Amino acid sequence: MLTLYHAPNSRSTSILALIEALGVRDRVDVVEVSVARADGSGGPDPRNPHPEGKVPFLVNGADSVRERGAIVAYLTELFPDAGLGRPAGHPQRGRFLGWLFYYAGVMEPVLVHRFAGIDHPALGATFRDFDAMVDRLVEALAEGPFLLGEDYSAVDLLLSSPFTAFPDAVPDHAAVRAWVARCADHPATRAVLQREAAG
Repeated sequence: MLTLYHAPNSRSTSILALIEALGVRDRVDVVEVSVARADGSGGPDPRNPHPEGKVPFLVNGADSVRERGAIVAYLTELFPDAGLGRPAGHPQRGRFLGWLFYYAGVMEPVLVHRFAGIDHPALGATFRDFDAMVDRLVEALAEGPFLLGEDYSAVDLLLSSPFTAFPDAVPDHAAVRAWVARCADHPATRAVLQREAAG
């Protein structure tokens, strides 16, 4: 059985929503652990096998997966029938993988630097800036209501997750705001966010 190490209201919330969207919640043991929080609360949990005490961390027998993009790819390939991934040979496979890596390599660093108030030419040259990031989202959304066109996928869940968690961070662009609202209204995301908000 798969095991997800999860801390409520954290980066792993999006993976819990993905598991629900895939329809495999009954096939995943979710172990809630504590993690160090930005406000100084929490801390490492000895039950969490992640080498840095972070979440999400997915274990499948002797194998394990860390980093959200990798977990998204792993789970959507393990459960392809849900249609949330793009398997090898699919005409959108490259775009799907590109967005997963874009999230980890560009989007999250840009958002964290913006939140922390850190700006430096090297950061913009390496990761792009916030406006360039928004432009990439807008360009993709011009082709359909979701990042890969007409159909909601796991890349929508992942890339919208910082904005569903922090609505004040949603870019001031109508297409992006509407996309975030559509993603937040997905039944699995809505259910998980409501449960975690209720504590």
